[in-house]
Amino acid sequence: MANDPADSVLSLTDQRLVAALQCDGRLTAERAAQVLGLGAATVRRRLHALTADGTVRVVISPVARPRNGGSAGALFLRIRVLRGKLDTIVAALAAREDIPFIDVTTAGDEIFAVARTEPGSRDPLVFRQLPSTQAVTSLESATILHVFRLTSEWRHTVLTPAERTALTRTDPETEPGTAQNRTSAGSPGPYGVDTDPVERSLIDALAPDARLSAAALAARTGHPETTVRRRVAQLAAQGRLVTQVLVDPRRLGLPIEAKLLLHVAPDHLGAAGQALADHPAVHGAFATSGPSNLHAAAYFPDLAALYGFLSRDLAGLGITQVETAIVSRAAKRTPPLGGEHPARTTAARRRRPARAGEGKGQ
Repeated sequence: MANDPADSVLSLTDQRLVAALQCDGRLTAERAAQVLGLGAATVRRRLHALTADGTVRVVISPVARPRNGGSAGALFLRIRVLRGKLDTIVAALAAREDIPFIDVTTAGDEIFAVARTEPGSRDPLVFRQLPSTQAVTSLESATILHVFRLTSEWRHTVLTPAERTALTRTDPETEPGTAQNRTSAGSPGPYGVDTDPVERSLIDALAPDARLSAAALAARTGHPETTVRRRVAQLAAQGRLVTQVLVDPRRLGLPIEAKLLLHVAPDHLGAAGQALADHPAVHGAFATSGPSNLHAAAYFPDLAALYGFLSRDLAGLGITQVETAIVSRAAKRTPPLGGEHPARTTAARRRRPARAGEGKGQ
């Protein structure tokens, strides 16, 4: 049986364009062509093809969302359920607005999810609703304490360091204490930065499509186009227009996603977390509460690469125990890959299982 075209690996040229958009979500075709050594017409044609059918979307990352637009904290949930009840529990969780991410593992009875909540609160989902559900056999929750790496910071390794540097926006004039500095220093973490009303309206308008033109943004927000251009340029230069490229990692030749729960000695926690954040396979790394005090997620081309990561790359980091769970399908991503209508998404999942990375923002 022939492979579904939606599952096929993108050409190297297309993968390099995806990686270029990871560096700058509002990258122009002319700039991409200059840095990547391609014709501008080719870049425009390929970007249009990639975005027109939803293969690639550029959205605003949750890190750029205003704090007053959502909760200020998050929990990792690990839920085990009775065999035969998995789909029922997944559907119930997916219907909740406070659950942006759900992964089902190859164990067949195990769900990993992220729940938005207020730090230190007695979250009703964790304290009452899930424990009282007969189909749930066990529940573990861990609070995110520190973010080492977010999916929006992950870069597909098909560009040279020089190309990546040339494509990445920088602002040498940013001073300590600016919003960019506060975000990277870890005060708001992944839960958004404070913005004024104009910036909030621009971020809201760009959220589903971060590549909207200034003219389209002006029409949607009611602000003058000159104001839009100036404020968007300001946001981008200060590192506060944080974009994320949504693409199925299978299309990048990375069909394996692993969730890693690690026990790390306290005096090694910071260094181990940073080492994971710096690893090219890792798209998420977080210090958490609980015995598994370091959580990570990573993409791999095959199981041999995952084994090499576990047996070699984790050595010497002070890790005393590792538990590995392989994702079989991504049951929910917010926003969904391709902006699909729920009915279309369900139909697509009947044809093929969703996989990891479809719009992940944790």
